[in-house]
Amino acid sequence: MSLRPTAVTGSFLGVLALVLTAAPASPATPTPPGTLAPASPAPAASAPAPVPAPGTPVPTPTPPPAPTLPPAPEAPVVPAAPDAPVPPEVPLPGTHLPDAYLPDGVVPVAHRGASAYAPENTLAAADKADQLGIAWVENDVQRSKDGELIVLHDETLKRTTNVEEVFPDRAPWKVADFTAAEIDQLDAGAWFGEEYAGEGVPTLSEFLDRMSANQQKLLLEIKKPELYPGIERDILKELGNEGWLDRQHLRSRLVIQTFDAASLRRVHDLNPAVKTGFLGTPAVAELPDYAAFADQINPRFTTVTAAYVDAVHATPGASGQPLELFTWTVDDAETATRMADLGVDGIISNRPDVIRDAVRGRD
Repeated sequence: MSLRPTAVTGSFLGVLALVLTAAPASPATPTPPGTLAPASPAPAASAPAPVPAPGTPVPTPTPPPAPTLPPAPEAPVVPAAPDAPVPPEVPLPGTHLPDAYLPDGVVPVAHRGASAYAPENTLAAADKADQLGIAWVENDVQRSKDGELIVLHDETLKRTTNVEEVFPDRAPWKVADFTAAEIDQLDAGAWFGEEYAGEGVPTLSEFLDRMSANQQKLLLEIKKPELYPGIERDILKELGNEGWLDRQHLRSRLVIQTFDAASLRRVHDLNPAVKTGFLGTPAVAELPDYAAFADQINPRFTTVTAAYVDAVHATPGASGQPLELFTWTVDDAETATRMADLGVDGIISNRPDVIRDAVRGRD
């Protein structure tokens, strides 16, 4: 029997293949318990990357493009700094014009404080000067029975306090006959106005503290030094205790004056660094004698002439600088203008604001 396939056999085999292909798949036969299931066929492996033939250059991969960043925001425009403010024509309350700001350097000084507007030689008068923008304040210093330095003008307490009511049997009510505690009981403001009732007689220490708080300067007058032996040393000691003898105060914030030449000389001898002023109008020929212990000559305004001002300025004072001239007591604009035109360095006034405005308003 021949095993070579015949045409019929081939046909039959082709038909059988078609039948088997078309028949549905038989359901999977469950695997008997305890029998391991045959392993699933492994997935087809990915085709390996082609390996370049030897000597063939490997192409460099192209990096992806860098992401595009959003543009940076524009820097904010900073507005230009405003121009510096122009100094006001009239000082604000509590501010002081520098001496050099006034024409020719004429300095207004509040006489016993701004005493046209508040009771003289009180803390209220010093404060009023400060409110007016006046830096320099003049006061008067005496000494109580028990050695306290107090600020008062008159030799007695009668005119500016209620001493007659409080101590009716103590006439003539001299300052030197009362202790500091007794003087502290007196009202030094009610005589001037009801709004100042209760204002006391300040001690020098209290007055200096207020000057410091207000950043003011002091023209201190020793009143009646012949009644208080050694008062010059007492005053200098108090000034030192309050910090008023340091370089800043000695240079530009303190002057001691008096009508008594011997007392002024004692101040200079005790502390030559303290600026001093003689109250009066010495003859021109005597100016060098006073210049040995004084830095200022401070005459009444009725005695001031242009020739006298020139003579004072031509004389070197105790510090080696030309003598200065501060005149007193001027309260009207016309006289203030005339004094300024004569060349005075300062004007002492109960109305220092009137003086300041008049001097600044000159043509």
